[in-house]
Amino acid sequence: MSAHGYHVDELESALNGSLFSGKLHYIPQTGSTNTLAMHAGAAGIEEGHVFFTDQQTAGRGRGGHSWQSEPGSSILVSILLRPRIEAAQALWLSLMAGVAVHHAILNNCGIACDLRWPNDLLIGRKKVCGILTEISSEVEQLRFAVIGIGVNVNQDSFPTDIAELATSVQIESGKIWPRSELLVALLQSVEREYRKALGREDRASLVARVESVSSYARGKRVHVDEAGGYDGVTDGLDEHGFLRVRTQKGLRTVLSGGVRELNT
Repeated sequence: MSAHGYHVDELESALNGSLFSGKLHYIPQTGSTNTLAMHAGAAGIEEGHVFFTDQQTAGRGRGGHSWQSEPGSSILVSILLRPRIEAAQALWLSLMAGVAVHHAILNNCGIACDLRWPNDLLIGRKKVCGILTEISSEVEQLRFAVIGIGVNVNQDSFPTDIAELATSVQIESGKIWPRSELLVALLQSVEREYRKALGREDRASLVARVESVSSYARGKRVHVDEAGGYDGVTDGLDEHGFLRVRTQKGLRTVLSGGVRELNT
């Protein structure tokens, strides 16, 4: 597998027998892989279909932010899943994806990323991966979910305005990485975590796995962009996967706000 391009036949061979076997969709350029996957989900396509591209022109991140990507340098992939869970439990999907990407990068590239709850992976204080989970639901039942994952792989630099915030696997390792091999490792890791997370009895185990790969889970001084904004110290995840923050006014649960480390 080359360092730059994707060879779908090789990817298919590597993923033979997996949840994603025969369900890979490579589009050289598109607006957003999440949009493609959401349309596929609405059309009734079964779970396991994977949409990936070399360049997105309208990529988006959490909170309505845009996700910019240099052509051919990132892994930009969206995965369609149909777990039988309530819509309110969709946070589990973001958490399991974060753990999966952490293990894929660690096992394939030897770099340990830090999971910033709920869906960013950092190296040091710089973002290397973002995860966006979108769902479709009927009343309280989830119909399908799309997990979008963007990993900065082979960028050798970033624009000045984000250079202090973003990094890549290449920058951190000094090595160019074959994206196909990392994509295979990522998808295999997602499938392992997904099958574990489907069992309700494993939710406590997932919380433990998240906390094991996240310095943000406990003892981190943070600012939370929620309810007008507040500061505190993280105090682990609750049984539903939400982050707890101990503030001067007591223990609070972060429901959707962004979490940022405070300078000490």
